Amino acid sequence: MTLPRDDILLQFEQVAFRYADGNTGLDGCSLDILRGSRNALLGANGSGKTTLFQHANGLLRPTSGTVRYAGQPVDYGRNGLRELRSRVGMLFQNPDRQLFSASVAEDVSFGPLNLGLDDDTVRRRVAAALAAVGLAEIGERPVHQLSFGQKKRVCIAGVLAMHPELLVLDEPKAGLDPAMQADLLAILDDLHEQGMSILLSTHDVDFAYRWADHIHIMAAGRCVASFPAGELPQRTAELAAAGLPLPSVIPLHARLAAQGLVPAEPRPRSTDALLAMLPGALQPEEKPCTIA
Repeated sequence: MTLPRDDILLQFEQVAFRYADGNTGLDGCSLDILRGSRNALLGANGSGKTTLFQHANGLLRPTSGTVRYAGQPVDYGRNGLRELRSRVGMLFQNPDRQLFSASVAEDVSFGPLNLGLDDDTVRRRVAAALAAVGLAEIGERPVHQLSFGQKKRVCIAGVLAMHPELLVLDEPKAGLDPAMQADLLAILDDLHEQGMSILLSTHDVDFAYRWADHIHIMAAGRCVASFPAGELPQRTAELAAAGLPLPSVIPLHARLAAQGLVPAEPRPRSTDALLAMLPGALQPEEKPCTIA
C-alpha cells in the first residue's frame, strides 16, 4: 500500500467502479494529483475520464479501491460529502446540467447557502466569484438569456463561491469558439496563480502539452501513464497505445533541429515557442517595421 504524501491533494488507489448495467467505468485506476498543479487528463471517449471525475467529488462511490483527499479516505456520509464538495469544485461539460436557478446571482449563491453561511458572507462570495469570471455586471440577468460561454463562466463562478482547493473540469473547451476558449483559459491561469489546483480533461493534445504541469493518460478505465508534461516527447508509446497523436510541435521541432535550424534543447511546448527559436525571430520587446 502506498502511503499518502503531503503534496498529494487527490489520490486514487486501485479504484474500480461498475455501473448498474454491468459496464465497467474504472478498472483498478491509480492516479495522484499534486497540490498547486495543472493537470490534463487525456483519453479516448469511453476511457473512463468522466467516471473518474465523478469520483473526485463523491458523485460516484468506488466498487473497490480508495479515493483519498488530503491524505484521508473520502467519507461518504452526508457531512463528509458536503465537506469534500466544498473543497473539490466540479464543472460539467454541458453547463445546462449545472444551472437551475432563475438568475445568475441565485445560481452562484446556491452552494454557499447550502454551506449554512450568513447572507452577508454569501453576497460577498457571489460578488467576488462573478468578478473573477468577468460577469460582475450581470448578476440579475436570467440564466436562460446567457450565451453558452457565459453559462460556463457562471458555472465556474458557482464553483469558486464555494472556495474550493481543487477545480475539476470535464472538457471545458467543448462548444466554445477560439475567443471564448482564450477567455476561459485566462481565468484558469489566474486561478492557478492564486494557488488553486486544476484537473481537466481534453482531447486537444497540443493544448495539454502547452498548458499542463502533469499529463495523465486514461485507457479502458485505467490511468496507464502519469508524468510531467515536459516528458511527453519520450512517451510516444503510451500516446499511441491510447490512440492519441503527438502534439504537432514535437515532430516539427525534431525536423527543424535535424536540419540545424533550431537547437535540439530546450524542447518547445508550443508553436509560438518554436517560432521564437528560429533565427531572426522577433523577441517579445521587438516590433516589426511598418511602411507609412
